[in-house]
Amino acid sequence: MSIKTLDGNHFAEMIMQGANHLSNNAKMVDALNVFPVPDGDTGTNMNLSMSSGAKEVQKNVQAHIGKVGMALSRGLLMGARGNSGVILSQLFRGFSKSIEGKSSISARDFAQAFQTGVDTAYKAVMKPVEGTILTVAKDAAKKAVSAAKNEDDLIKLMEAILKEAKASLERTPDLLPVLKEVGVVDSGGQGLVLVYEGFLAELKGEKVPGTPMALPSMNDMVNAEHHKNVHAHINTEDIEFGYCTEFMVRFEEGKKSFSEDQFRKELSEFGDSLLVISDDEVAKIHIHAEHPGEVLSYGQKYGSLISMKIENMREQHSNLVSEPAKAAPQPEKKKEKYGIITVSMGSGIADLFRSIGASEVIEGGQTMNPSTEDIVSAIEKVNAENIIILPNNSNIVMAARQAASVVEENVLVIPSKTVPQGLTALLSFNPSGSLEDNESGMTEALGSVKSGQVTYAVRDTQIDGLDISKNDFMGIMNGKIVTKDKVQVQAAIKLLNEMIGDGDEILTVLYGSETNAQEVDQLIKHIETAFSDIEVEVHNGKQPLYSFIFSVE
Repeated sequence: MSIKTLDGNHFAEMIMQGANHLSNNAKMVDALNVFPVPDGDTGTNMNLSMSSGAKEVQKNVQAHIGKVGMALSRGLLMGARGNSGVILSQLFRGFSKSIEGKSSISARDFAQAFQTGVDTAYKAVMKPVEGTILTVAKDAAKKAVSAAKNEDDLIKLMEAILKEAKASLERTPDLLPVLKEVGVVDSGGQGLVLVYEGFLAELKGEKVPGTPMALPSMNDMVNAEHHKNVHAHINTEDIEFGYCTEFMVRFEEGKKSFSEDQFRKELSEFGDSLLVISDDEVAKIHIHAEHPGEVLSYGQKYGSLISMKIENMREQHSNLVSEPAKAAPQPEKKKEKYGIITVSMGSGIADLFRSIGASEVIEGGQTMNPSTEDIVSAIEKVNAENIIILPNNSNIVMAARQAASVVEENVLVIPSKTVPQGLTALLSFNPSGSLEDNESGMTEALGSVKSGQVTYAVRDTQIDGLDISKNDFMGIMNGKIVTKDKVQVQAAIKLLNEMIGDGDEILTVLYGSETNAQEVDQLIKHIETAFSDIEVEVHNGKQPLYSFIFSVE
C-alpha cells in the first residue's frame, strides 16, 4: 500500500485518530508530570486542546486539505489549555498555514508543513526549553524534511517521522536533568507522539485501540453566557434581541473585502452579544439579533454561509425558568477605565480576589486550566477600556497571552505564576495610574513575594534530593519541593521554616477545603510561637488538593 497525495477527507480522519489516541492515553501522559502533585495535567490539557481542534475539523470535513487544516487551527487556537496545549496549537497553526492554499499535498508538502509548524511554535514561546514537546516536534520535522527528499510515500514518511519522534522523546531526559532524576520522559513530548501514532494508524488503514472520545462542544463560551446572563435575570418579554444566531462565512473572491474591525462594527448594529473570530479563510460569528435573516444576508456579502444555527431565546427562556416579576430596564453601563480578570482555584480565594478589586474570576481547578476560549469569554464580559489578566499559574500564562492576541480589547497579561503573586500584584494595582505604570508596578510586585503550597504525593519519586513516597505531604516553595512529612501540619511547619526569614513582615495563610479547624489552629499556634514578629492573615481559601497556600512578604 502506498499513498502519494493526501486530501482533506483523509487528513480529517488522521486528526480524529490522533485526537482519539491522545484522549485514550491522557491519564498516562498526566502521570509523566515531573512533580508527583495530584493536579498534574499535561495529558488532560493536550487532550482537551486537541479534541477542540478535532471537533472543529469534524464540522468542516471536505476534500480541500488547506481548509481542513485551517479548521483544525481555529479549533486548537480557541480550545488550547495549558502550556502544552498552546504549544500544540501553535505547531498545527504553522502546519495549517503551510498547506492553506492547497487542495491536496505531497510528501514534500507534508514534511514542510511539519517544519513550518515547528518554526511557528518556537517563535510563540518566549524562552524555548529543550527536552520538551518542542524538541520532539523539531527533531521529527527535521527528519521529515530530510526523508522527503527521497521518499514520496506518505506512509513511509510518517513512519520515519514517528520513529524519530519516539527516539527524540527517549532523549529528553538527557536534555532536562530533572526528567532523568525522576526517571520519566517529557509528558508533552509523549502527548505529541500519541498524536503522531494516530496519524500513522489512519494512513495505514488501521485503528488505534480504545474507545472513541466524546468531543467537547466549541460553544461552551456561548452556552455559559446564555445560562448565566439571560435566563437568570430577565423576563421572557424583556429579551430585546430574541434569536441566538451563529454561523460561519467562508470568504470568496469577487465578494466584499473582509476587514474584521469594519465587519464587527457594522454587524453590531443588528443586535448584541457579538463575538467574531476570523482568519484568512473564514469568520465565525455569534450574535443575538431580532432579525437573523438580515444578519445572514449581511454575511453573504463576504462569501458563502456555513454551519448556521438560529435559536429562539424567548422560547428557550420560557421553557427553562418560571416567569419572575418584570424587571425594570437597566441602563447601559459606562465603561470603567480598568477591569481585572484573575484565575483561582477555590471559592474562598475567588471571593478574596473579588474583595480586593477583581472584576471577573475564572475558576481554574484540578486538571482544568482555562482554555483560550474561556479567557476570551471573560474578556468579553468585562466592561472596561483596559483589561488586566492575572493567570496565577505558570501553566496558564501562555493561554492568557494567546487570548489577548485574538480579541480587539486592550488587554495586558501580568505573568503571575501563583495565587500569592496574583494577590500581591492586584494589591499593587493603581486605578488612577496609566496602563504602562501599572504594568511596571504589578510586574515588579511579583518578585516581592515568596509562594508556598502543601499537597500530597500521588506516586513515589526522588527529586531535588528528596525521597518521596506516595501520600507523603510535600512543601513546595517557589515551584520547588523543599520539604516532606507523613503528617500534613508538620509538612506545613517545615515549609514555613524554610520560607520565613529575617525582614519578612507579612504571612498570608489560605487553607483548603479538606483542612480541618484543628489543623489550622495547630499551625497558627506554631506561627505565633516561632515567628512572633510577623503579621498573620488567615483565610479559608476552600481550594481543593492544596491543604495550605502561603504568601510571605
